[in-house]
Amino acid sequence: MTQRVVIPGVFSLERGGTLQSPVIAVRTWGAPSSNATLICHALTGDADADVWWRDMFGPGHLFDPETRFVVSMNVLGGCSGTTGPTTTEPVGTFPSVTIRDMVTIQRAVLDRIGVTELDIVIGGSMGGMQTLEWAAMYPSFVHTIIPIGVGSAQSAWAIGLSEAQRHAIVTDPAFDGGRYRSGSQPVNGLSTARMIAMCSYRSHPSFAARFGRESDEGVFAVQSYLQHHGELLTERFDANTYLILLDAMDGHDIGRGRGPREAILNHIRQPALVVGMSSDVLYPIAEVRALAAAIPNAQFSILDSPHGHDAFLIDTDKLEHLIKQFLTAEPQLTSTTGQGAAWA
Repeated sequence: MTQRVVIPGVFSLERGGTLQSPVIAVRTWGAPSSNATLICHALTGDADADVWWRDMFGPGHLFDPETRFVVSMNVLGGCSGTTGPTTTEPVGTFPSVTIRDMVTIQRAVLDRIGVTELDIVIGGSMGGMQTLEWAAMYPSFVHTIIPIGVGSAQSAWAIGLSEAQRHAIVTDPAFDGGRYRSGSQPVNGLSTARMIAMCSYRSHPSFAARFGRESDEGVFAVQSYLQHHGELLTERFDANTYLILLDAMDGHDIGRGRGPREAILNHIRQPALVVGMSSDVLYPIAEVRALAAAIPNAQFSILDSPHGHDAFLIDTDKLEHLIKQFLTAEPQLTSTTGQGAAWA
């Protein structure tokens, strides 16, 4: 069941805006405890982690409610029960948010539900960005981090892909400068943005094996697949929300306003498992490996899969095995030189 936690008063945002008593949609599993595991979701995810990571929930699994108190939240700026563009009037006036804003309000929510420490913070993609910021912002609150499919800062490659998606949305006439009403959002633009994203989430081998050149009545199977997923997103997601969260991701930089990224990562002392996907074109394996190498007490693991960036949502049995292996092993602590215990 989803709870809605209100953070009373004025919530100040990193880029200068404010929100009055924002509401965060929260899901929990297991007996309430002062010690929790926090799951952070990706761009179009939500607090229902037992849906999109369902095979990692239940008896004997990583997120076993009998042994862990697990928490997940819809991010600030989201559209699944949390304060965001769909809850703000006038339409199209929701302020800019950052990954750090998301983490700041998550901490406020945890304070309100009685959580005083996190044994694990875990997330993939945008969830991995939040995971890294948790370690940087609240080091004494977090014991272990597991960032998946992410780098220390959003790359020019990823920003470029974001811009293509953004352009698809804002040039749809129905976008109307973001002032569209409920039920009349720019479905063509949002659908196209999703199709662009889906190509970056998968890989050449994945598409080749699944679709090849198969067609039906002159339409290639891969075309039908992309159109279907574009349409599905427009039925459950909001275009202004998509833009707000794209901007937050593009602003991700662990060193922004703090100093050189390598120096900031060197100050992250928690045990960390950094996971990269072997066929990920959005956050290539070299980028994720470099992140692990810069965190002193990190281990690096490759999720070997043909499914690209989305492998962390598809090959969950392999991912869970890697994580359990890491959690049951003795910590491989290193010196403070910034060269993590990278392995593959």
